[in-house]
Amino acid sequence: MAIESHKIGIIGGGISGLAAAKQMAKYEPVVFEATGSIGGVWRHSSYKSTKLQTPRCDYEFSDFPWTHRDNTSFPSAQQVLDYLHSYAAHFDILKFVKFHSKVVELRFVGRGNDDKSAQYGTLLPGHPVWEVGVRAEDSENIIKWYSFEFLVICTGKYGDVPAIPKFPGNKGPEIFKGRVMHTIDYCKLNETESTELMKGKKVVVFGYKKSAIDLAVECAEANQGPDGQPCTMVVRSLHWTVPHYSVWGLPFYMFYSTRASQFLHERPNQGFLRSLLCHMLSPVRRAVSKTVESYLTWKLPLEKYGLKPEHPFEEDYASCQMAILPENFFSEADKGSIVIKRSAAKWWFWEGGVEFEDGTRLDADVVVLATGFDGKRKLKAIVPDPFRCLLEFSSGMMPLYRGTINPLIPNMAFVGYIESVSNLHTAEIRCKWLSQLVDEQFKLPGVERMLKQTTEEMEIMKRTTRFYKRSCISTFSINHSDEICEEMGWSSYRKKNWIAEIFSPYSSQDYEKEK
Repeated sequence: MAIESHKIGIIGGGISGLAAAKQMAKYEPVVFEATGSIGGVWRHSSYKSTKLQTPRCDYEFSDFPWTHRDNTSFPSAQQVLDYLHSYAAHFDILKFVKFHSKVVELRFVGRGNDDKSAQYGTLLPGHPVWEVGVRAEDSENIIKWYSFEFLVICTGKYGDVPAIPKFPGNKGPEIFKGRVMHTIDYCKLNETESTELMKGKKVVVFGYKKSAIDLAVECAEANQGPDGQPCTMVVRSLHWTVPHYSVWGLPFYMFYSTRASQFLHERPNQGFLRSLLCHMLSPVRRAVSKTVESYLTWKLPLEKYGLKPEHPFEEDYASCQMAILPENFFSEADKGSIVIKRSAAKWWFWEGGVEFEDGTRLDADVVVLATGFDGKRKLKAIVPDPFRCLLEFSSGMMPLYRGTINPLIPNMAFVGYIESVSNLHTAEIRCKWLSQLVDEQFKLPGVERMLKQTTEEMEIMKRTTRFYKRSCISTFSINHSDEICEEMGWSSYRKKNWIAEIFSPYSSQDYEKEK
């Protein structure tokens, strides 16, 4: 079977894949989507109650604002999907998408370069660099091959590959007489099926991030009435949660999302004097975190339920782990519909439920693992050697220049792996940068310099939060966009006046076009 050749290939039809396809539309890219629809995690890893974690105006493409962007409510997963479909239809992106096309293998067919101090190279060299093996949903044993000069991987960190805890021998799910599932399986249930799964059942949920919290609320709502059973959340590690986007009556953006607020935080390439000043301002930075913590402790019954973290709020913000609580989470806990069990101990299954290292047991009919995903395993399954071992450093972090280019892997980009508070915004601006790079409107620096930049960003993350492996730029996100703009030849100052520049939050609308 002949290999079909194109200039640009994109793997994944989520927000990053859509942004990449739109920005590089003139090259008629081929977008491989393993499922039958676009939307990524919004389609395949969301519950009926899942909502956006940020206001509409912080989660929109620069040239396609929400219809009611000033609405302060958080859109549902379906509303986000509708928005993404409208965007794809408006810019005629769907014509590039090959649905039910699962990428199962990549092959490097380019020319090697042993000079690590050399330039990264031309992204469109005029000959194939990567071959992509694709299996269609209706032909399990047939793999069709495509070749590309440049490949953009947008499969994301979440969904597809669940992170499953390891259990001692003969103490895993196989001995449990009830039902065990990961949240990725729960997401596949319709509303009737999910209600039937939990109604009148003893449900145990492991986890305390957004998916676990939403699931506990859905479980409590399914168990209203005299025959209802409480849902038990087993919380192993704590994180700060917020009820809404204001603190002591002030908008949340004032604390972390303006130039003035981010001036308090370390950022790459800041120089000695800026570093010294940042050190001197560290008490102010801690005071900001304490202000947020004091509000959350006052507003929410965190101490009552043993849910107040010992680490500063800033560390959760710096690792993109700030979850918005459903309005009725603690009211359901007050009614006893949600029971919270703190336990850092090891655990395993017994035939009637789960057992902990200290000998305590929980009876269960259903156990749901809200234990996250292993996005890197997804990457390693398709990226060939020797590049597989270059995907991440020993720290577990991915070295991505401008959050996009691995300097050691030729003619390949990764979008959606370095997080921010607004992943859609960062995905779009990185894709704009990537499009100009493909167009050769600017050149990348040498491999050595790119590695130095990525290493410096990683070291800042390590110094800012113990959860640095999540790779998040939230405390220096404006500086990240500044450096991208400067490399594209754009002005890094995007506001109309200096007051707005210093004290107003930045959004994708500020980066709609060149200034």
